[in-house]
Amino acid sequence: MAWRSTGGSNAELVSNMALNRVDRARYVVDKVDAYIDSPQSIGYGATISAPHMHAHATEILLPLLRPGARVLDIGSGSGYLCAVFHHLVTSDEKKGKVVGVEHISQLVDWSKENVRKDGLGHALDDGEIVLIAADGRQGWPEGGPYDAIHVGAAAPTLPQALVDQLASPGRMFIPVGTYAQEVLQVDKHEDGRVTTKELFGVMYVPLTDQEKQRHMGF
Repeated sequence: MAWRSTGGSNAELVSNMALNRVDRARYVVDKVDAYIDSPQSIGYGATISAPHMHAHATEILLPLLRPGARVLDIGSGSGYLCAVFHHLVTSDEKKGKVVGVEHISQLVDWSKENVRKDGLGHALDDGEIVLIAADGRQGWPEGGPYDAIHVGAAAPTLPQALVDQLASPGRMFIPVGTYAQEVLQVDKHEDGRVTTKELFGVMYVPLTDQEKQRHMGF
């Protein structure tokens, strides 16, 4: 039976995820605050985004999140959104692939534990979810091209490496800016043409290098 979390709207998507037990509490440090609609620290200067922001990102990327799709999650953190994406791109008939890239190896190890505890160990073992310690600003070209790319930290400018790794057609959700940040919807069309659309203002942690992030500590 194919996964049934997909909805025709944000409200339907969130409702279906709840029915199918995509549980944020398995991916946070402080379980007491798991369902508060705000970002939470997961250590090393990283956060898990607020639930409403994950819902926004998933809704924006949803037209590309079909069974069999390839997805790249930059700043994959706790692994939560990788798990959500996996459920949306994998069915009994078609297996998708989700690649999560995170600077800090300790967070990658923790995210793998979270995914296994959430009943998705088979997806890790089968390569349907791949969690990697690497510089997300460079993406992960080995797994591309990607139908959808999610970036969970703010880049000062739009990284060309990530644009290059989008499929045609493909879509990216990325916060861009330093002090003033805007979420951009970046679309690569079938003819290879790239367009960008400003969606809304946000305040994300920066997409930075490993050394700066590691110094932030727990």
